[in-house]
Amino acid sequence: QVQLVESGGGSVQAGGSLRLSCAASGLPSGRTFSSYIMAWFRQAPAKEREFVAAISWTSSTTVYAHSVKGRFTISRDNAKNTVWLRMNSLKPEDTAVYYCAARRTVGWDRDDYEYWGQGTQVTVSS
Repeated sequence: QVQLVESGGGSVQAGGSLRLSCAASGLPSGRTFSSYIMAWFRQAPAKEREFVAAISWTSSTTVYAHSVKGRFTISRDNAKNTVWLRMNSLKPEDTAVYYCAARRTVGWDRDDYEYWGQGTQVTVSS
């Protein structure tokens, strides 16, 4: 069973930066981390979960939600089974639980990813 573990969340003032990490383990036999598109989603209190960013198997393609484009950067290292989300110029509206997700097939911002982490809290104060 694929396990995704997020880290790096915390509290920061508006304008600050954080870097989230997501480490994958328990990959099925015959598959590697590069078999999966990786993404970040977030869910704010009383709101639906929303897409933030995704990165293709070999990092050739990245996709961002309009609300974070230019401020957030998704990256991955297949040798380390890790994906990151660098978040700059944070705003109070970025406050949410951030989830890492993995899927094998294309569907960047769709919510039907195969595997999900438990989430890490990001709180941005004004």
